[in-house]
Amino acid sequence: MNSKKHLGHTARKRFGQNFLHDNHVIQNIVAAIYPQKDQFLVEIGPGLGALTEPVGEQVEHLTVVELDRDLAERLRHHPFLHQKLTVIETDAMQFDFGALYADQTAEPKQKLRVFGNLPYNISTPLMFHLFKYHDVIQDMHFMLQKEVVKRLCAAPNSKAYGRLTIMAQYFCQVMPVLEVPPSAFKPAPKVDSAVVRLIPHQTLPHPVKDLYWLNRVCSQAFNQRRKTLRNALSSLFSPENLTALEIDLNARAENLSIADYARLANWLADNPPVEVLKDEIMDSEE
Repeated sequence: MNSKKHLGHTARKRFGQNFLHDNHVIQNIVAAIYPQKDQFLVEIGPGLGALTEPVGEQVEHLTVVELDRDLAERLRHHPFLHQKLTVIETDAMQFDFGALYADQTAEPKQKLRVFGNLPYNISTPLMFHLFKYHDVIQDMHFMLQKEVVKRLCAAPNSKAYGRLTIMAQYFCQVMPVLEVPPSAFKPAPKVDSAVVRLIPHQTLPHPVKDLYWLNRVCSQAFNQRRKTLRNALSSLFSPENLTALEIDLNARAENLSIADYARLANWLADNPPVEVLKDEIMDSEE
């Protein structure tokens, strides 16, 4: 990716910066977000303000989270938005989004509406971080690599279906919004992009007792997705366990639904493998 100066700012490769500049695409994204005056909107990675400006014009206040010191300083002195903006100069991956909700003085508190053109090199871990705050987020709109959007929206029995699919759909309803070509950015990325909408479930449809086990069983199954579940999950379940849980021993990771994975996770929460119990004993002795 070539570093190019855009409006006096050099796109920084280490921050994964690609600046959106296509007005038609920008208008379509803002229309999809549909910001309203009194809502609590939070933008991650506002960059040079391609989305910040049209969204900021439609709301009374906008909070932005920006890691790049130079860009944060630009936003603090924005010619017509600076009075509306709260600029939080920090890494969104480490930021407590729950505190934004909790610190509101007005009642009832407004849930957050989060959006952004996310750096593609951190988009997946950043979404996992945001899922922790699903109960205080109204919705999320993100520009992502097109392949990541496909994975988020995938259904069972497809190659795109994986751990990211399950964790995203466990917490949210996921909908693709629009596709975006590389030419909409400066510098142009080497991949196609797309915008996705994630709406956290009001009530989790398949709640698990411990997210650790959902992560664990998904990771183990999809890390060996060519194997049958009988073999891929052999360190966690006996064939008899899987049969009792109504899992086809010859199925593969992509054949199970989110409900199936939740059922497996809940069984593990009640019946943790011996290796985990040993780890806990060793931790307590140290």
